[in-house]
Amino acid sequence: MHQFAIEPLFGTSNLSLGGYNIAFTNSALWMVVAAVALWIFVAGGMKRSLIPGRWQMAVEFFTGFIEKLLTDNVGAGGKKYVPYVFTLFMFILMGNILGLLPLGLVGVHPFTFTSHFTVTGALAVLSFSIVLIVGFWKHGLHFFSLFVPHGTPLPMIPVIFPIEVVSFMVRPFSLGLRLFVAMTAGHVLLKVLAGFVINSTNAGLGYGALVGIPSFTLMVGISALELLVAVIQAYVFALLTSVYINDAENLH
Repeated sequence: MHQFAIEPLFGTSNLSLGGYNIAFTNSALWMVVAAVALWIFVAGGMKRSLIPGRWQMAVEFFTGFIEKLLTDNVGAGGKKYVPYVFTLFMFILMGNILGLLPLGLVGVHPFTFTSHFTVTGALAVLSFSIVLIVGFWKHGLHFFSLFVPHGTPLPMIPVIFPIEVVSFMVRPFSLGLRLFVAMTAGHVLLKVLAGFVINSTNAGLGYGALVGIPSFTLMVGISALELLVAVIQAYVFALLTSVYINDAENLH
């Protein structure tokens, strides 16, 4: 599990503020790398050429994809959330993919910050906070009607209301947990298979052929699957955020 260890960098292990350690860690470093990569990606596609190049087309594709996602789930009012959901989707996608790059071949060890619940949970709480702010700002106390489904018999309201409230409050936990578990499980599996390859090879040619080669072949397939999971999990996070925003906008 060493690949998930958060370690302070650049001699900041004792750096504190108000009694709290504020060390600059490998997790923070790769979040900065993901943010810079996202900025470069968007900046490179902002040329607005009459005949767009591949880079511009890629940026336009992703922004159009997120706009359609919000329009389908929220309606016309969802367009104003495109910058946030686009940034959220791309940031998670960058973090997922960066952690899969084989940079260890050149001595750089990438860190998948989305494999930590502190990160995915913070992103989920941020999205949930936006839902609460929008919901109460737009609907006031009428926002509580979200917890009473339309057509609920009056005697059932005392039972249904607390159940719906608990279900609503669990959303940020499940949203962050889903991404964290998916990325952690995939990386653990790849690490285990890599251990099989190395240990069987060191044990001898026979073990290497019997265990190492099948394990390495499986690693290649799972790496491709992990790349797909990285995209799907970013999409699911953005999709559920859009669905939750719809509840705040339209009280469905």
